[in-house]
Amino acid sequence: MPVIEVGAILEGTVSSIAKFGAFVNLPERRSGLVHISEIASQYVADVNDFLKVGDPVKVKVLAITPEGKINLSIKQAQPTQPAPQREHRSPRPQQQAQPRREISTPQGMVYGNTGDANFEDQLKHFMQESDKRMAGNRLYSDRSRGRRRGKG
Repeated sequence: MPVIEVGAILEGTVSSIAKFGAFVNLPERRSGLVHISEIASQYVADVNDFLKVGDPVKVKVLAITPEGKINLSIKQAQPTQPAPQREHRSPRPQQQAQPRREISTPQGMVYGNTGDANFEDQLKHFMQESDKRMAGNRLYSDRSRGRRRGKG
């Protein structure tokens, strides 16, 4: 008979299902809880989509509390599959840098949607414009607060 200890992989049967996980009957007339986060390696919104009462399951013992509660995992009891190896590819050939097109608008300079400017340049430009606007807002806000305090 398998011993129930942390790290042991055991066979059990789903005895009941709750919103937060599933209870599993184990050997030695014991039972444990598989938390919803330990049911599958993918997101589990509803335990009933993965398990049914009476299903045989293989579980790994994660912890045994001083009160005797047993925490289990189904996903950690599954054999790990090696990551697929990627084919080695030669690096992409470098593209010729093209000059950026800037378009003047009432709001300021905006890069054209021609794909010429790379993301970092667009982000840098956005951050600079945002900082300018935030500084103007702070200046206005500070002035407004100062006037209110002076009158009161």
